[in-house]
Amino acid sequence: QVQLVESGGGLVQPGGSLRLSCAASGRIFSINAMGWYRQAPGKERELVATIISGGTTNYADSVKGRFTISRDNTKNTGYLQMNSLKPEDTAVYYCNAQVYNGYTRQIYWGQGTQVTVSA
Repeated sequence: QVQLVESGGGLVQPGGSLRLSCAASGRIFSINAMGWYRQAPGKERELVATIISGGTTNYADSVKGRFTISRDNTKNTGYLQMNSLKPEDTAVYYCNAQVYNGYTRQIYWGQGTQVTVSA
């Protein structure tokens, strides 16, 4: 089994920054891709950013130039650096990972971390 634990959420003023972390643990041979998604109240979960094992990244248009996704393969940890935060970035942020355990590939989700951008 694999567990993903997010951390780093909180309350921040508009224009501020936060760094989210997603630590993966358990039966992990390799992590092919990691991603961050978010879900605001009353809205569907949406993609924020992804990063694959080769380092290629992809971002939602709404966060390009403000958010940066990265990963540390030695620690099985992903990060989302969020700068110039806006009130519309307020949501629960979830990480996911496509994990290869030596036999199969499965996608796992974290429990989510709240990000609130407010004055």
